[in-house]
Amino acid sequence: MDAIEVIDGGFFTTVQDLGRYGYQRYGVPVSGAMDLFALRAANLLVGNPRSAAALEVTLTGPRLRFLTDAVIAVAGADMEPRLDDWPVPMWRPVAASEGAVLAFGATRGGLRAYLAVVGGIDVPVVLGSRSTFPRAGLGGFQGRPIRVGDVLATCGDPLARVEGRRFPTEQIPTYTHHHTIRVILGPQDDAFTAEGLSTFFSATYMVTPKSDRIGCRLDGPPVPHKGSPDIISDGVPFGAVQIAGDGFPMVLAADRGTTGGYAKLATVISADLPRLAQALPGDRVTFRAVSLDEAHRAVDEEEAVLDRLLRSSPIVFVRRRLEVRVDDAVYAVALGLHEQAAGEMTVETVERDVQAIGDGMAATMKVTIAEARDSHR
Repeated sequence: MDAIEVIDGGFFTTVQDLGRYGYQRYGVPVSGAMDLFALRAANLLVGNPRSAAALEVTLTGPRLRFLTDAVIAVAGADMEPRLDDWPVPMWRPVAASEGAVLAFGATRGGLRAYLAVVGGIDVPVVLGSRSTFPRAGLGGFQGRPIRVGDVLATCGDPLARVEGRRFPTEQIPTYTHHHTIRVILGPQDDAFTAEGLSTFFSATYMVTPKSDRIGCRLDGPPVPHKGSPDIISDGVPFGAVQIAGDGFPMVLAADRGTTGGYAKLATVISADLPRLAQALPGDRVTFRAVSLDEAHRAVDEEEAVLDRLLRSSPIVFVRRRLEVRVDDAVYAVALGLHEQAAGEMTVETVERDVQAIGDGMAATMKVTIAEARDSHR
C-alpha cells in the first residue's frame, strides 16, 4: 500500500534492515543498518519485528508526506523531527495522519536516525533482504537513496489498532563527540610493532569527512607495521580495524567489501558499533582492549534493553469513529489513528478530534459534543 511520498530525499536516506547474509562468498556485502540497535529499537517502538525495513537518515533528513494514517517512531540521532511543525518526540511511537508532513532539522547529536513505520517499508526482497547497497544499485528502493517524487509503500493492510512500546528513558543512548570504543585484538595484531600497538591504544583519533557506509576513516598518529601492510586477502567482519600502508586506522562498516588484503589490528565489539555509526566528522575516538567475556556481556546488556522494551506497557493507537449530530441528522465520521488515552475520553479530546476533520467542514457543523460517541472500528 502506498504510504509515503518523498518531497525531499535529504542528504542520504536509504531503506535498510538487518542486512543481507549468506552471500559474501559471492562478493555481495551484507549492508543493512549502520546502527543496528537504533533500527531494532525503532521497529519495536511501532510494533514491527526487529528485522523490518526502515529508513536510515544520514546527517540531514528528508521531507515526507504520509498518504495514509500511520504510526511512526524515530530513533538514533536527534535531527529535530517535526510533524506538521509539531515536535516529534524521539524514541517513542506517534500517530501520523494522512496528509501530514514529517520534516527533519539539524542534528543535535549523532549522525544517523532511523524512521520506522508500522508494517515496515515494503520494497522487493533481494537475496533475502530489503537493504540498499547503492554502489551496486542493489536492493532497497530501486537500489538508491530516495529522492523527490518517490512513493514508498508499507507492508500489511490498513490498521485499526496498533500497539507501540515505551523505550526506557534511562536507556536512551546519548551521543557525544568523544567515543571510547572497545575492541578485541586480532586477527593480525602480530603484524604490528609494539610501538604501533601502544600508539593505537594511547592516541586520540579524529573521524574524517571521508567516512561513509564502507568504513569510518580516522586521522591521527599512524600505526607502524612490522613489515608489509599486505596480507593474503581474507574475510572482514563489521568493525574490523584495518590499517593500510599509510598507518591510519579504518573501521570497516556495513557496506564493506567481503574480503580485504590489509592487516587488521583489532575488531570493534558488536555493542560499540552503534557508537561509531553515530560519530560525526571531527568527533574524537579512542580505543580500549577488552576480553571476549566483556564483549559478550556488553551484547547481553544491549539485548536486555530491547527485551525490556518488548515487555513494556503498550502505547495503544486506535482508529476512531465519531457519531456527530448536524441539526437532526447523525453522521458517522471516521478519524485517523490516535493514541488512546488512559481513562475515558474527555470533551476536550472530542473537540480536538472534530477539529481534525478539517477547519472548513468543522466550521459548518453544529456538533453537539455531549452526544459524540467514540467507538473502535
